[in-house]
Amino acid sequence: MTEKAATAPRSSVDELAELYRRHAAWLRGRLRHRFDAQTAEDLVQEAYLRIAPYQVRGIRSPKSLLLRIASNLALDGLARDLVRQNHQHDAASPADAFDSPHETLLLKEIIRSIPEKDREVFLLSRFGGLTHAQIAARLGVAVKTVEWRMARALKHCDDQLRR
Repeated sequence: MTEKAATAPRSSVDELAELYRRHAAWLRGRLRHRFDAQTAEDLVQEAYLRIAPYQVRGIRSPKSLLLRIASNLALDGLARDLVRQNHQHDAASPADAFDSPHETLLLKEIIRSIPEKDREVFLLSRFGGLTHAQIAARLGVAVKTVEWRMARALKHCDDQLRR
């Protein structure tokens, strides 16, 4: 092997594979505290798919980023399920659409614990399907205020999922 080949930079695929080897088990374990094993595995895989397009070498805190991505994916998935259930006009509780009572309870607890003004923006956005501009018009506040409240609500959800 030539010296040039020995010092060639690692490919992004190699870097992603190394990131997976180092952190996938940790991420899976963190997610299993909140979700069943299959959901945790799905979230791990999806988190790595989402991080793949980025330069892995430049990520300062890969564990934090992976957990943030997985947390957001979990919330988005739960929200999509609830919206889908609402659109079906089913007489049962929308939360019954989830696979486990644990997931339903987790979602309800997290949403109830969001401060009121932030929760209102979160619900209108995630479950009502409204844009930030539509929410601002409905609440009579600036779009920037909606963005701040949404950011705080998402941070709150993320913090709760990290516990």
